[in-house]
Formats: sequence, structure tokens, C-alpha cells
Amino acid sequence: MKIGSNLDKALTGLSSRPEGVGSTKTPGKTSLDGGVSKSATVTLSPAANLLAEDTATFDAAKVARIKQAIDSGSYQVNAGAIADKLIGNAKELLQGRQG
Repeated sequence: MKIGSNLDKALTGLSSRPEGVGSTKTPGKTSLDGGVSKSATVTLSPAANLLAEDTATFDAAKVARIKQAIDSGSYQVNAGAIADKLIGNAKELLQGRQG
């Protein structure tokens, strides 16, 4: 984020709240918590729960082999495979817009 961006300006405006408004801190101090109490609860949708449960797994040995190949300069990029995937993804996107 750039310094002086619109978000910075918007957040600056939050610091000028009157005492006690939206703040659970000492009077005269500012707060960005919007006055939400610590007892507020959040409930996730079933879809969000499924995403949260999905743990990213990866093959650590494969990552180590690729890292070693990159470090040694022997890693070969398969440009044809990358191009095929890009074209396939573009086709999927275009088909989704037409359907």
C-alpha cells in the first residue's frame, strides 16, 4: 500500500471520534475496534468451514528436489506444458462466460 493512500486517509478520520464513542479504551484514547465487545461471536457458513478444514498438503521431498535443482542451475522449465495449461485455463474461462 502506498503511503498516503485513500485507506490511510479513511483510517485517519476514525481517530477523531469523541471520547467514549466506539472505544473501549481510556477516555481520550482512540480505537479502531468500532466499539465491538469482546463477547462478539462469529459464525462461519458450512462452505467456509469446509475451506477452513482443507489443509494444504504438499510433497516436501518434491519441493526439496526442485529447490536443489534451482540452486544448482539444473532446473528445466517445460515451456510447452506451461503454454498448454494457460491455453486450457483460457478455454475454461471463455466457456464459463458463454454458458
